[in-house]
Amino acid sequence: MKRFFSKSYSILFLSVVGLGLFTSCEDDAIPLRDPNNSGGNNFAYTWEKTADSLQLSTYNNFLGTNGTFVENNTGKTTFHYWPNAHALDVLVDGFLRTGDNNYKTKMKALVQGIKVKNGNTYNNVFNDDMIWLALSSLRAYSATQDQEYKDVADYLWGRIKLSWSDNVFGGGITWKQDTPKQKNAVSNAPAAIVAMRLYDIDKKPEDLEWARKIYAWQKANLVDPVTGAVWDNISEINNVVVTNKDWVFTYNMGTWIGIGLRLYKATNEQTYLNDAVKTGRNVLVNPKIVSEGILKDEGQGDGGLFKGILVRYFTELAQHQTINSTDREKFVNFLKFNAQTFYKKGIRRPNMFSGNNWKVAPAAGANTDLTTQLSGVMLIEAAAKLDKDGYFD
Repeated sequence: MKRFFSKSYSILFLSVVGLGLFTSCEDDAIPLRDPNNSGGNNFAYTWEKTADSLQLSTYNNFLGTNGTFVENNTGKTTFHYWPNAHALDVLVDGFLRTGDNNYKTKMKALVQGIKVKNGNTYNNVFNDDMIWLALSSLRAYSATQDQEYKDVADYLWGRIKLSWSDNVFGGGITWKQDTPKQKNAVSNAPAAIVAMRLYDIDKKPEDLEWARKIYAWQKANLVDPVTGAVWDNISEINNVVVTNKDWVFTYNMGTWIGIGLRLYKATNEQTYLNDAVKTGRNVLVNPKIVSEGILKDEGQGDGGLFKGILVRYFTELAQHQTINSTDREKFVNFLKFNAQTFYKKGIRRPNMFSGNNWKVAPAAGANTDLTTQLSGVMLIEAAAKLDKDGYFD
C-alpha cells in the first residue's frame, strides 16, 4: 500500500485531499449523469465481452515471468507483490463468470509464481500485501476446491496475526511487521475479512472472534462515527498519537463495507449492516473520493488499484438482500454510472487499456500501470455480474 507512489504524487494528492470539504450529509447524493453523449438509452453495453477483452489484454500485455504480472505495459518489468495478489482475484472473477479452465491454469501459475518472485516465500514485511494474497487465495480455493490455495491462506493468516498488539493504540494490526507504532485501515478490515472467509470454510470460533476484535478496534479508531468515512491510519510521531483523517481512500471504504456485511451474515447483529450501509451512503457524497457521481482519479501506482477494490465490496453491498430498496437503487445506479462512463470514455480501444481517470482513455502509447488496468477489469467484471443478475434492467 502506497509504496511506489512518486514523492511528488504523494504531496499533490495530500494537498488535493486536504482541500476537500467533508460532508456529514448521507442522503443528499450527487445527481447521476448520463455518460451516453447521444442522450438515448438504446446503446448496447456488452459487459461480458468487454470483460473478456480486458482480461485478455491484461494477460497479453502485463504477463511477466513465472506466471506473474509486471508493473506496466511500457516496459517496466518490476514485480510487485500486492498487485499480483489482486491479479489473482481478477482471474478468479473471470473463472467464476465463464467457467473457462484456462483461468484455473493461470491462477495456479500466478499463486506459485508469487512465491518464487518473492524469494521463495509468501512472507512479506507488508502485512497488507499478505492479507490481499490470503483473500484472493481463499476466493480461488472456494472457486476450485484446490487445497494449495487454502494452504497458502492458512500460512499467511498465521503470519498476519503476529502483528496484532494490545499495548499500542489498544489493539490493531500494524501496517508492516516492523512498524509497531503505525496501524492502518488497510491492515485491519481486510484482515478481518480473511478471518471471516476462513470462518465460512472451517467454522472455527476463534476466526470469528478475531474478526469481531479487529472490527471493534477499527471502528473505535479509524471510522468517523457520524459519516462512516474511513480514515487511513493511526501512528505515533514524536511521542504524539496522530490519526490521519485527511487521507480517505476508496479501498478503505470498500473493505470496511465488506467486513460489516460478513459479520452481519455470521451474527445477524444489525449494527454491522447499519455500519456498512452508512459507509456506502457516504461513498456517494464524499468529495474526497467522488466528483459528479464518478469515483475520483487516485493516480496510478498503488492508487490505481484503490477504486477497483471499493467496487468489489460495494457490489456486494448493492446486491445485499436486506438493504432497503432506496439504498439499493442508489448503490446500483452509482455502480452502473461509473461502469457506463468507463466503458464509453475510460478504455483505450482496441488495445483495451484502462484509464486511471474513468472519464478519460489513455493516450496512444501512454503508460498504463498494472494497478490501473486491474481496477478497470474489476469494474467491468462487477458490471457483468450485476447485469447478469438482473440489477441493470
